[in-house]
Amino acid sequence: MTARLAGVLWDMDGTLLDSEKLWDIALRELAREHGREMTDALRHALIGASGPDALRIIFTGLDLEPTRDALRAARMFLDRRVTELMSGPIPWRPGAKDALAMVRAAGLPSALVTNTKRSLTEFGLDTLGRDFFDVSVCGDEVAHGKPKPDVYLRAAEVLGLDPRHCVAVEDSPTGARAAEAAGCTVVVVPCEIPVPDAPGRVFRDSLVGLTVDYLDSALRVRGGVAPDATLPTSVY
Repeated sequence: MTARLAGVLWDMDGTLLDSEKLWDIALRELAREHGREMTDALRHALIGASGPDALRIIFTGLDLEPTRDALRAARMFLDRRVTELMSGPIPWRPGAKDALAMVRAAGLPSALVTNTKRSLTEFGLDTLGRDFFDVSVCGDEVAHGKPKPDVYLRAAEVLGLDPRHCVAVEDSPTGARAAEAAGCTVVVVPCEIPVPDAPGRVFRDSLVGLTVDYLDSALRVRGGVAPDATLPTSVY
């Protein structure tokens, strides 16, 4: 018997909130603090990365010596600057608020699953609204952030769900890989960078018009059941 949709697991930055642009400001300012300019290629490599991975990518990409003091100073700079940028209302991604409300109205369990650390995620939740989620799991609350599956496995565990019966909604290659590694079906809504095609990924241009039937069909496509007419052709 083919599994039915049991829950929805949402990425935050770039998926529900247009917050990658705020991170972009902070990251490029960090590079200038070191007398460097961040290339678009380096910036794109950081999208979806966990905190430790992001610092490693930054220091390698900017050809900086990753001493303990330098890494600590960079982490503190980003924490302070992103906190400033996220302290006010954060722009939503198109259709995201209606999509969250639709899933909540349907009575489906829902989780926020993000690589962003808890202290900064709380600012995102101030904009999103905590009532949309049964649980939230952050990158600093598990052993390994995305692209490892830990955050998704933890969210499914807290919800009491099999991740194979969940759909994850993601915008980045890093996030998609994490959700897939956990066993989830992935609905990809690219934001800042393209996401490669891969088995089990369903692509949408935006969250506008998202329905429970669509999410359920995405899950069944991954299980080998023919999609219904509402799904796009880019299902692999």
